[in-house]
Amino acid sequence: MEPKFDHVGIPTVGSFDGEIPLPHLKITVSDHQNNPFGIQWQRYWDDAPYPDLVKTVPHVGFEVDDLAAALVGQHVSIEPNSPSAGVLVAFIEVNGAPVELLQIDHEVRPDL
Repeated sequence: MEPKFDHVGIPTVGSFDGEIPLPHLKITVSDHQNNPFGIQWQRYWDDAPYPDLVKTVPHVGFEVDDLAAALVGQHVSIEPNSPSAGVLVAFIEVNGAPVELLQIDHEVRPDL
């Protein structure tokens, strides 16, 4: 499968409707599935251990079949990690912009 659009993540310092805290990642997000365009607000906690580029510049998320293969030859800015069951993500930098790649196990996560 070619990379498939999943969402756009928009960093903010303000509050937003439907906040979902993710303490293990030190970030609060909104549900990108509650709108037809995949818009997800993101507020990074003060001690969130991520590059400033990811914390300040909007990113586009794409689903891939094989995250490890998709990362080959890329400039990885956030190593693979699991924000939730059945989801593995990593961030790369492309032309100075952050891009999130997601590998989703749809048997574990039929909701995604």
